[in-house]
Formats: sequence, structure tokens, C-alpha cells
Amino acid sequence: MNPHTESIDQARHAAPCIAKEPLKPSRIYRGLARLGFTAFLFVSAPALAQVLGTASDFAVLGATPNVTNTGPTIVSGNVGVYPAASITGFPPGSIVAGTGFLHLADAVAQQAQADNLTAFGTLTAGVGAALGPALDDVSRCGSIGCTPLVPGIYDVTGGADLTGTLTLSGGGTYIFRTNSLTTASGPGASVVVMNSGSPCDVWWTSAASVSIGTGSVMAGNILAHTSITIGTGASLAGRALAYTGTVTMASNSITACSGGTAPYAVAGPVAIPPTSTAIPTLSEWAVIMLAALLAITGFVVMRRQAT
Repeated sequence: MNPHTESIDQARHAAPCIAKEPLKPSRIYRGLARLGFTAFLFVSAPALAQVLGTASDFAVLGATPNVTNTGPTIVSGNVGVYPAASITGFPPGSIVAGTGFLHLADAVAQQAQADNLTAFGTLTAGVGAALGPALDDVSRCGSIGCTPLVPGIYDVTGGADLTGTLTLSGGGTYIFRTNSLTTASGPGASVVVMNSGSPCDVWWTSAASVSIGTGSVMAGNILAHTSITIGTGASLAGRALAYTGTVTMASNSITACSGGTAPYAVAGPVAIPPTSTAIPTLSEWAVIMLAALLAITGFVVMRRQAT
């Protein structure tokens, strides 16, 4: 027989044997483990980088009994309420085109409130530096001049009160934690962020209510456990997120900021169309745990196969 023909014939007989060779279970489990680990890394990234979760898409978020507005308020970002289903005053209030929608007790607002509560817990954990209730520069330092506050976590004694200008200097995270927050009415109450700082570097958490006075110029993301009132003509570069109460607006300018310093950096709002029904979904951490369980299962079975 021709050697060339013989080699071809041997290859034809060998091919079925190769095709019928079963895939070893260890290969399957090894692939499963790799897939689980990859999924774990993939889903972990946004959870660590986005403290607000889906609440970052909202410029205004209230709970109950409603979210209200009077006058030509302009909002950049979504406006929502949950569990109540009432938003009044739009129009004359309006949302900048392409930045958001109204969300009345839908799945989007429901998830945002859940993420809002999680963020509140994250921001209020631990112990910060003590700071007196009067936050403006003159009250803190007198009329001879004042050194601006630098990035840090500040636990404000009692209720925070801002009657003048609060100057924050430098890039980094500023977290002000207080029982309540009030700014004076009339021009004068303002938060100024300078030297590479960003409005999204500033965070305000209140165990009770927040009242932003008429004409105040505020910066930062405000998370209040109860309600937030924004006085006539006041502006906010940040967010107004109330967990159990209402958000009240009156001829305001509210712009959901983006940026800031990791791990508290915040993405800009995404205009999400409203949904009709609140649908239960897995949280980011539930997905992470599921991916981790998948990876661990694959690893354990792979080890057993090896032995």
C-alpha cells in the first residue's frame, strides 16, 4: 500500500476516536470558576464606584406624601417620588430636555429610594471631626479672615446653620453630617468650592429635615431622612434626596452634578423613561454574591476532581 494512502486511512480511523472523547468534568468546572470570577470582577466595579447607585440619576427624589413645586423651577435630572405617587407643579416647573423624566412610584423610583437609604448608611458610618453648628466662615473664624475647610468628614454639633459663605478648598470629599440643616433666607448663604474641588465632592446628611433659605446658593448632594424644603429662588448644584418625607421647590435651579473623588464619585443623571409597575429586581450586591457563589462552587468541585 502506498505510504501516503496508508497515513490518510489511519487518520480517518483515528478521527472518530477523537470526536468521541468525552469532555472531562474538570475542564467544565475550571471554566465555570473562571466565568464566575470574571463576572464577580465585572459586577463589583460599579457597586464600589457609585455610592448613590441609581439614585444618582435623580436631581430630586421624595417619598411621602408628595413632591411639590411652585413657579418656574428648572431641574436637570430625573424627578421622582416613592412610595407616594404625587408630583405637583410640573408645569410650571420643567426638566431640561434629555436629562430626565417624572417618576411617580414606579420601579425606577423604588430602586432609587433603596439606593438612597444604602448611601445614607455609608455616608454616616464611622466618626468624623467635630464642627460647631455655625458653618459660615465668619462665624467659625471671626471677621479677621478664615482658613477654608479642607476635605474630610465633619460631624456637626446639633443642627447645622449656614448664614453666610462656607468656603471649601481642594479636591477631595467633604461630608457634613448633622441632625438638621438650615440656611438663612435672603442673599448671602452659599457654599463655595474652590481649588479643584467639585460640587459633587460635597455631601450633606441630615437625620431630620433640611431647609434651604430663599436665595441661597448651595452645592452638594443632600440626603435627608425626612424632608427637604428649597426656598424661593435658591439654587442647588447637586441633589435633593428625601427618604421618608417630601421635597418642596419654589422657582429654583437644581442641577444634578457629576464627578467628584473616588470612592464617592457620582455619575451624571441618565434620562430614564418611567415604568408603569414597580418590579422587584436583584440589587447590585445580590448579583455580586451570586457571581461569587458561582466562582466558589466551580473552584471547590475542581479541587475535588483533582484529588
